[in-house]
Amino acid sequence: MDKQEIIDKINQVFEESFEIEKEKLLPQANIFEDLGLDSLDVVDLVVALQQKFGIKIRDDQRLRNIRTLDDIYKFVLTLRDEEKM
Repeated sequence: MDKQEIIDKINQVFEESFEIEKEKLLPQANIFEDLGLDSLDVVDLVVALQQKFGIKIRDDQRLRNIRTLDDIYKFVLTLRDEEKM
């Protein structure tokens, strides 16, 4: 899976799970301030990403540092590079 495929799948999660318009899905968008997610939504986001990519990330400490959509892209790309997916 290449970088653009990963980005497209992550954006799909935001569109389908949180009904966020595609135009708002910019890499610099803060998932809390710009996209309107709250702490409970983050739990749903983790579950949705796990299902979308077939990975287990719930206990990954790096999740705590994620603030923007680009942080999520980089996190999932790192998982890919670590061959966890």
